[in-house]
Amino acid sequence: MQHPAVPELAHTRARPLHWVATAAAVSAVVALTGLLQPGPATAQPAAQAAPAEPGPAKESRPAPPPAAPGTEGAEFPLDCGPADAVVQDEAEGDLDGDRAPETVAVVHCDAGSGTPPRAVYVLTAGQDPKAPPRVVATLLDPLEQRSIDNFTIRDGVVRATLLGYSSVDIPRCCPDTEENVTWRWSGKAFLRSDPARSAGA
Repeated sequence: MQHPAVPELAHTRARPLHWVATAAAVSAVVALTGLLQPGPATAQPAAQAAPAEPGPAKESRPAPPPAAPGTEGAEFPLDCGPADAVVQDEAEGDLDGDRAPETVAVVHCDAGSGTPPRAVYVLTAGQDPKAPPRVVATLLDPLEQRSIDNFTIRDGVVRATLLGYSSVDIPRCCPDTEENVTWRWSGKAFLRSDPARSAGA
């Protein structure tokens, strides 16, 4: 028998043991591959935050009007000599429609006795909050020799009852006349009603 030119290599012969080992290795690789593959995704997408419910709309409130000026520190154009000026009464209100209230003060000299004549002044606040109030108008001059009763401000109108004397013989303690008057801002000045003149017209 003639031998082949190239001898047959011993490892080229397939033996049953080789096939069993190969099959086991392939099975192991397949199983390992299956274990390493990611399973089906179970994570749920993050829930989107619900939009915040709009709260109640904030009401825009108008700014409060400035406070009316006080009378402390005011310099009244009243000549009282050595006596002091005394504020008998005061009221506040918006007299000119600018939403900044004024103060109207009834003032007289501190005479100590008798019934000194009254004066009525309109005061406004200065631009400097620390500055004293300013007298901007005189509604009743003390030279009229009047007393005042029923003093009020209503609807931007100053109202008062003026008490006076029918003659120089009437004691200063006891006025015997009265007149209901009003003062109203006209846009340029305070106009005083004059019932006596209206009745005589």
